[in-house]
Amino acid sequence: MRAEAPILIFDSGVGGLTVLAELRKILPTAPVVFAADQAGFPYGAKSEAEIAARVAGLLGRMSERYRPRLACIACNTASTIALEMVREVLEIPIVGTVPAIKPAAAITKTGTIGLLGTEATIRQGYVDRLETRFANGKTLLRFGAPGLVRAAEAKLRGQALDTDAIANAVSGLRDQPGGDQIDTVVLACTHFPLLVDELGAAFGSNVTFVDGAAGIARRIVSLCEGQSFASDIPSLAITTGSFDQFTPLARLFADHGIDQLDRF
Repeated sequence: MRAEAPILIFDSGVGGLTVLAELRKILPTAPVVFAADQAGFPYGAKSEAEIAARVAGLLGRMSERYRPRLACIACNTASTIALEMVREVLEIPIVGTVPAIKPAAAITKTGTIGLLGTEATIRQGYVDRLETRFANGKTLLRFGAPGLVRAAEAKLRGQALDTDAIANAVSGLRDQPGGDQIDTVVLACTHFPLLVDELGAAFGSNVTFVDGAAGIARRIVSLCEGQSFASDIPSLAITTGSFDQFTPLARLFADHGIDQLDRF
């Protein structure tokens, strides 16, 4: 493996920074290409066919251009829909992002778990299979909260937070039968951990939040075991959308070891 080959992190927006933050704790100088498909954002309201075709096509083109050692789909919606297709198309390891139902089931004391995701994520059979496999005998309540995605993106840009999106997400779970028993909430979107303080205040101190970012980072590292990384190769953040709307995030990317921005 070429030492200069980057790790490609792909997301519909910039929620995947939660994964990159965990990765930087372990591999602080590894070359990274962070790809934000802002031209396709948000994914949650798109059809499965649209998402699958878009993600597979973009990752194929990005892999040809940047020659990564592996790719991480740092998006629950894209992973639950397109992960297997991408693995069939690309000849590099692909790390997906799936709802952290397994660890949530292990820590709940009431047996009632909430799951917040996009509308596309919560209706996937992939989530049904995770529930059957890891939360058998538990109660899993799901709610599609697309407003949280935009709220998280706004927060990163220093814009006013949509408090209605937070309240809607909380009531969407609490108002379901048995919702008052929720003590663990799965944040099934890489954007949502960016709002953990706001969600925590709204749900109350008796609720624990679980996301998969740290586990995803560990998986990336395990797949890179024994490989060398060129520390002098600059990391890059790219967008498929408006570059003018991307550049205000330069300082945020710099905090994660990425000093170069470009349009794909």
